[in-house]
Amino acid sequence: MSGKLQKLAVSKPASTPAKTRQVLERVAPVAPAFRQRGERAGGIEARQQLMTAALRLFSEKGFAKTSTRAIALAADVNIAAISYYFGDKAGLYRAMFKEPLGGPEQDPSVFSQPHFTLRQALTGLIGSFVEPMKQGELVQQCMRLHFREMLEPTGVWASEVDQTIKPAHTALVGVLSRHLGVKTVDDDVHRLAFGIAGLAMHLYMARDVIEAIRPRLLRGPKAIDVWAAQMVNQAEAMVHLEAARRKG
Repeated sequence: MSGKLQKLAVSKPASTPAKTRQVLERVAPVAPAFRQRGERAGGIEARQQLMTAALRLFSEKGFAKTSTRAIALAADVNIAAISYYFGDKAGLYRAMFKEPLGGPEQDPSVFSQPHFTLRQALTGLIGSFVEPMKQGELVQQCMRLHFREMLEPTGVWASEVDQTIKPAHTALVGVLSRHLGVKTVDDDVHRLAFGIAGLAMHLYMARDVIEAIRPRLLRGPKAIDVWAAQMVNQAEAMVHLEAARRKG
């Protein structure tokens, strides 16, 4: 899914195949010297070319069936560039999930500031989901990659849930609890958080269906902004309805 709450409602994937897990566990952080050299002229472009090519191939074929040679050929760079920038194929694969490409933003600070009104918080939340939709094919490839990872797990998705999605969900629950005046978080607050996130997630999950039935709803940044504003209204109404329910 890269920078990125889109995945809040997705169930836990199956266990990681031992062989693939061992490959991924061997990936070490890129040494500072490599990072510094990677910033030289042309380095950023070559690295980005690799990520763009890898995103397409990984999303189409999966981790196991995508070779480093195929990635280098598609990126039009030397195969040694993969080890130079990412360590190996597994390191490049991890980068697909850790770096902003075309997936929703996962930074809770965009919606969880203590001074935010409810509407400001929801606007930040929905905006973080919807803005990447304007990147067209790129975001569709990111979503295909996440779906494939869930079907053919390597362990990256489980890590993404623990390190990124769960903290973002917890932050949203905190925002909702504050505005609902809830001191002890219960299941209804969690359901509300998943439901609100689901409003935006639906655009990713059902994009092909939406484009087949009513394509103009996603045709261009302005159309996407209109839908985002409507989702903010819907999310706000959901919170107000829950508040009224709690008051009896």
